[in-house]
Amino acid sequence: MPINITMPALSPTMEEGKLAKWLKKEGDAIRSGDVIAEIETDKATMEVEAVDEGTLAKILVPAGTEGVKVNAVIAVIAGEGEDAGSVTAPAQQAAPTAQAAPSTGPSDHLLPAGEKGAQGAGVSASSPQRGEVPAGGEGAKPAAAHGNRIFSSPLARRLAKEAGLDLAAVSGSGPHGRVVKSDIEKAVASGTGKASAAPAAASAAAPAASAPAPSGMSSDQVLKLFAEGSYELVPHDGMRKTIAKRLQESKQTIPHFYVSVDCELDALLALRTQINDAAPVKDGKPAYKLSVNDMVIKAMALALRDVPDANVSWTDQAMVKHKHSDVGVAVSIPGGLITPIIRHAEEKSLSAISNEMKDLGKRAKDRKLKPEEYQGGTTAVSNMGMMGVKNFAAVVNPPHATILAVGAGEQRPVVKNGQLAIATVMTVTLSTDHRAVDGALGAELLGAFKTYIENPMGMLV
Repeated sequence: MPINITMPALSPTMEEGKLAKWLKKEGDAIRSGDVIAEIETDKATMEVEAVDEGTLAKILVPAGTEGVKVNAVIAVIAGEGEDAGSVTAPAQQAAPTAQAAPSTGPSDHLLPAGEKGAQGAGVSASSPQRGEVPAGGEGAKPAAAHGNRIFSSPLARRLAKEAGLDLAAVSGSGPHGRVVKSDIEKAVASGTGKASAAPAAASAAAPAASAPAPSGMSSDQVLKLFAEGSYELVPHDGMRKTIAKRLQESKQTIPHFYVSVDCELDALLALRTQINDAAPVKDGKPAYKLSVNDMVIKAMALALRDVPDANVSWTDQAMVKHKHSDVGVAVSIPGGLITPIIRHAEEKSLSAISNEMKDLGKRAKDRKLKPEEYQGGTTAVSNMGMMGVKNFAAVVNPPHATILAVGAGEQRPVVKNGQLAIATVMTVTLSTDHRAVDGALGAELLGAFKTYIENPMGMLV
């Protein structure tokens, strides 16, 4: 009996992903444990393994396809003794309702590499969703319709709406004439399929009752402000959509307040130089090289240890009080940012934090982090000092209750013992969820952080 391979859920919140690469081709023998594909989520690229054996009979979702829904059938394996050439693609099932959430149970046929048997790794292969299995067609066909319905992928519908295209006028190259992303891109490039002004106006005036109210200007409203041909449309990728969604939720639901303080860095810079100069050499390279950011991470972790009431997460039912300082560190990557986490940072040495951060930062830029390496955490640090930014306020990223924004260290005039002097000063701003951390508690946490920065020997004991 043919075995359906479905799009796995690589994290509990994943709803769709990009099938970046097939590592097997049709006709290849598949053994349990073989890495057969690479899947891109909004934050990372992960290898996935097959847990069934047989022959890869049909690939239904080509490499490079974006917006593949969790639970969609992406390929079919022919079982032992079956003729791979006679295997047919599974029949599409009825489309789920708009409220239906993707299953996040374990997949029977495809798991992230190294995650066999892990919960949340995928979904059952028995529930493929309709319209989520793009496949190469035999050439462009008119968009197939049933009654008033035009068959198209959700991504194609969204892109068509943003570009002001009439789906009925777009030729579909997907199975049975289904309109897919590439068809919309071709229509935008050729200038065909433009929707008439009347329907567009009606759409803008009367949005569907089931759609949420827009949080700002619609695409149509924005595009009307600019001359045609003076811009190009760059579709949002998964990372940008996730960042927008989470930070919009943060600003809408978290009552932020901000506390800033200036920290003198001269003692910290001197200690950093001493520690780096004393680093043992291995294979011609120092075993570690501390950065100021490594010491900021450690200071924040120790401050949370010393002020445990601030090491919390808010929920409607109870305050989640954490036993360790798991510090997320904002890393800029192409198309957005990600926050890999230094777990139990209060217990780790500066050299361990430095080496772990270098590894996480490199793999973050390569989009090779595992979900458990960037999900969760109890606080975060965002450092823009290396970009010359003097001070800024960061947005709290739930489930965190705090985030520390770090500015550049610069020489400033200060008064010491009634005398004017020059010191290297860094401004930091703590953004805080007022539901979980009150003003006095936030000030106490920032005071503890400042103490470690200005008396850095305390981080070594």
